[in-house]
Amino acid sequence: MSLIDEALRANPALAVGYDSARGGRPAPKIAIVTCADPRLSGILGLLGLSEADVDMIRNVVDDDVIRSLVVSTRLLHTAEIMIINHNGCGLTTFTDPELEARLREETGEFPIAPARFYSFTDTEANTVEQVAKARSHPWISPDVPIRGFVFDVDTGLLSEVLPRTESASSSTR
Repeated sequence: MSLIDEALRANPALAVGYDSARGGRPAPKIAIVTCADPRLSGILGLLGLSEADVDMIRNVVDDDVIRSLVVSTRLLHTAEIMIINHNGCGLTTFTDPELEARLREETGEFPIAPARFYSFTDTEANTVEQVAKARSHPWISPDVPIRGFVFDVDTGLLSEVLPRTESASSSTR
């Protein structure tokens, strides 16, 4: 039996205790953009945040994520954005051209999408870049704080990554 089949089989019994109040309109307080890596699945517990308070977006900051952040801040009224990258990310293990060549060789297919895989080599620099992408969108209010962090998958600790022009003293915002 596949994992999907196992999940479908387990669902009716597990849904017995489901809180139907969760079906109401979402009202998150913060949007978190983080990697889809399963090692980050428990990050809310490490941050002391409840699921109801978080609009969780599992991706890199790209056009789809910007759309989600605009909806989150403008329609759901999230008040802050937290971007969390992590050490040991799989996107640091290849370049976009390397992966594209490998996939074309393995499949014999040459699709036009995805146009990018967003590989990178420097986690801190990538975090700064993602914060800048989000901050630069005119529909995300300048009143919404956007801060970037690197999660250490070995210790569970976060380190804030400040833009290169900011001093460490401004981390007390």
